[in-house]
Amino acid sequence: METRELLATFLKAHTKRTSLPEQEVKGFLRELGIAVPRGVFIPAHAPCPSALPLSWPLVVKVVSPLATSKTEAEGIRFGIDSHEGLELARADLMRIEGAEGVLLEETAPPGVEVIVGGIVDPQFGPVVMFGLGGLFVELFRDVAFALAPITRDDAYRLIDRTRGGVLIHGFRGKPSLDREALAKTMVIVGELISSGLLEEIDLNPVVLYPRGAVALDAKVKPSPLKACP
Repeated sequence: METRELLATFLKAHTKRTSLPEQEVKGFLRELGIAVPRGVFIPAHAPCPSALPLSWPLVVKVVSPLATSKTEAEGIRFGIDSHEGLELARADLMRIEGAEGVLLEETAPPGVEVIVGGIVDPQFGPVVMFGLGGLFVELFRDVAFALAPITRDDAYRLIDRTRGGVLIHGFRGKPSLDREALAKTMVIVGELISSGLLEEIDLNPVVLYPRGAVALDAKVKPSPLKACP
């Protein structure tokens, strides 16, 4: 099944929601071949399992349609290394307005953070964006854009158009990073944003390693026309 068909099916299952839950978005991205952290969603009022299929320490995130920015809503807890700490973090996060539950995820090893995104520009149409991730995209504005969809070669050129692209190839003795995994992610984002079913997709950060790339946060904004694929 093509990416657009998979996306249409996914969106049809969430037609009554104005904000798609992070765990659902990540599950969908995993189906497409984008790596995400292993995670477990615990709904509000559900008991926390005594045995979790995850490795400590954990990252605990609130799931709320009203928390458009988990950082601004103080909706993330890091370094949770015990069930007691998990229960405390969960109780704290459930006080956030609109909380539907919490998402538990394994802590990803440190790496180089980048952002991969897609928007539908009113003038140019669907566009893929790449740049340094996390706070760096806000501080340095080191980003590059390309019309979507894109090929692997387009993705490589997009990477090299940024100053941060030198980190991908290895810089001052650092190992080179998995450019192929990054390019694959960028191509998939290009397919999604050019489907006509989304207004925006934001993977920030995507953490790069010498082998592999993992999207730690993922948001999508469906198009108002998503019900008519």
